[in-house]
Amino acid sequence: MITYPHIDPNIFTIGHISVRWYGLMYVCGFVAAWWLAHKRAAQPGSTWNAQAVEDLIFFAAMGVILGGRIGWVLFYGLSEELQRPSLLFRIWEGGMSFHGGLIGVVVALMVFARRRGRNIMDVCDFTTPLPALGLMFGRIGNFINGELWGKPTDVPWAFVVDGIPRHASQLYEATLEGLVLSIIIWIYTSKPKPQLAPTGLWLLGYGVFRFMIEFVRIPDANRGYLLWGWVTEGQLLCLPMIGLGLFIMVWAYRAKRPSGNIVSA
Repeated sequence: MITYPHIDPNIFTIGHISVRWYGLMYVCGFVAAWWLAHKRAAQPGSTWNAQAVEDLIFFAAMGVILGGRIGWVLFYGLSEELQRPSLLFRIWEGGMSFHGGLIGVVVALMVFARRRGRNIMDVCDFTTPLPALGLMFGRIGNFINGELWGKPTDVPWAFVVDGIPRHASQLYEATLEGLVLSIIIWIYTSKPKPQLAPTGLWLLGYGVFRFMIEFVRIPDANRGYLLWGWVTEGQLLCLPMIGLGLFIMVWAYRAKRPSGNIVSA
């Protein structure tokens, strides 16, 4: 077993300003998304250019930050927010909801698509390979912060936290929801696919991976288990993603509508 080293969440502090590992992980995620988007846009036949990519990343970043924070407050911290109204703006203290961030990104992509005159379905498909590495960096940030630990366990790769061996559920999520899902989506979208099929696969893949990891992750203290003593809020939020992902993939392959992200032959 591995003893958790209790990493200082601050990289360095100058005066009253602290640079935190958690914030750096978000920056790494946005940089990774920017790099992948430019790489995909540069492929032969792509209908995307550098300026469109820059705008897309800006809108998506705003959606992630605003949606993730508002979602966390609504899903997990509403009672605390009512006691401390400023909590919504104290992002440096941690507390970001993936599902809230997802909703925020969808809204941001809709605004982007309307402003750029693009089909929202094509925008979603182009975006699907971009966020997974950001999710990986975000979960690494959770690990550094020493939050979102898994259940007690006796597996040899457990981390001993305050004397208790626990699943490093943050690293499980970083691996499956981040690295593995990123590879799957990138390979899948390397060749043209029916419109919305990439979006469906991403929803399905993330929903399944997150649902599985919730079995070893401790739910938020203020939420606990919501059904039957084992179902978490995270799992309930993943079920619509899994169902919608399956539905979209079946529809996409039946409709066989060509992607607008590639110039038609």
